Amino acid sequence: MGIQTKNGKAFEYANLYSLYRALHITQEVIIEENSALEVAMERYHNSTEEMRNRMNAGADAATRIILRLEPQLTTPLTNVPLYLSIQEDARGQQGDVRDILCIRRQNEWEIGLSCKHNHTAVKHSRLSRTIDFGDSWFEIPCSQNYFNEINPLFDELEELREQGELWRNIDDKEERFYTPLLEAFMRELDRLNYENPRLIPERLLQYLLGRNDFYKVITHDRRRVTQVQAFNIYGTLNRNAGRERSIVNVPQLNMPTRFFDISFKPNSRNTIIVTCDNGWTVSMRIHNASSRVEPSLKFDVRLTGVPPALYSHHEAW
Repeated sequence: MGIQTKNGKAFEYANLYSLYRALHITQEVIIEENSALEVAMERYHNSTEEMRNRMNAGADAATRIILRLEPQLTTPLTNVPLYLSIQEDARGQQGDVRDILCIRRQNEWEIGLSCKHNHTAVKHSRLSRTIDFGDSWFEIPCSQNYFNEINPLFDELEELREQGELWRNIDDKEERFYTPLLEAFMRELDRLNYENPRLIPERLLQYLLGRNDFYKVITHDRRRVTQVQAFNIYGTLNRNAGRERSIVNVPQLNMPTRFFDISFKPNSRNTIIVTCDNGWTVSMRIHNASSRVEPSLKFDVRLTGVPPALYSHHEAW
């Protein structure tokens, strides 16, 4: 497990326990035990004291924001206890990006948090000769032409893997692998979009963001600030608790319906930009996931453009 992953798990625990500390005094709060909680707790307690202090400060800032947005957290009425849990990683593989859940089972209410420690990536997807991204992302298979284009690239990577080659020894990896793979990917994305009008842009964002609303919590240690974004796509965030209303309105977001442009980022041979309507823009950078050559490549996907209506708040700590 890499340092970023370990810190990410530790930050999940910091957020969970921050919510617990803020809420358990006035109501019954139950932290549900599972293997994901055990891993996150272990990563948290194995961090340095300085790191834990920064994570606690960042998580407490997020809690302050979210408590202002979610009356159901602070006004339980008769819906007690409040359950807090950390989701297993398998849920993310199934399309649920939320790391932490806050649940009131009595009225079937829940919200989720996606926690990011010093990074903003939304997905790390792979491409290989056996991965049908059309089927796994959009439930619409890729064409045979796409696989005919990419298979020779991955065949060559397989040969290099068998030779024990390292990526650092390949000087022209962008020209040989990254660029032609991205060109094939873009052509296939265009084809899927052309044959399925108004469907692919929305399903792309659903794949990246999941099918559940959530608050994205991003802590920036160097700036000592936490950012919370409300991805309220399905209208489940910011609900009233009886007569108690949030003083801040979190708008529901419109999903994209069109691609305006799919092209390389200026002066880049390993990153493409997918520009959609309704304010959505996606950056997709292809890269090798390890030092040794493997017959697969990984996307680092980020939202570089979001709808103007998206609620976002920065809280210093």
